[in-house]
Amino acid sequence: MSDNNHDISTLNGLIATTIDSADGYTEAAKDSEGGRFVALFTSRATERRAIASRLQQEVVRLGGKAEDDGTMLAGAHRMFLNLKAMMTKHDDKAIVHEVEAGEDHIKAKFEDALGDMELTPAVRSVIEGCYTSVKAGHDEMRDIKHAMQN
Repeated sequence: MSDNNHDISTLNGLIATTIDSADGYTEAAKDSEGGRFVALFTSRATERRAIASRLQQEVVRLGGKAEDDGTMLAGAHRMFLNLKAMMTKHDDKAIVHEVEAGEDHIKAKFEDALGDMELTPAVRSVIEGCYTSVKAGHDEMRDIKHAMQN
């Protein structure tokens, strides 16, 4: 298993970030004003959970223990956002802004992993497959954010 430690560690980091993303979308769906983005956010949360599951399967295939929780930092960030939301009205523009910031974070994490030349080709291929979905989600939220600014 020692040959796989780097791959497993990288995958587990992506799993935690992807779970954070799914949780963030779930929270955003709860907070969406008038339900305008509920279906989109719910769909993205489901998609991110599927990505996390795919990455977890790869960790298990490599003989590792797959991460099954997000990061502590993201949990603290969500608690702050929930507190902020309780103190202000649920504003879709603010929610989309926060979601898009989360998308910047997950996209950067996947791009960092894809730039890691120590990953095995099989793991890189799995990450590339997941990145396609992550990038599409990022680009969609970026476009929605920009459209709302006009």
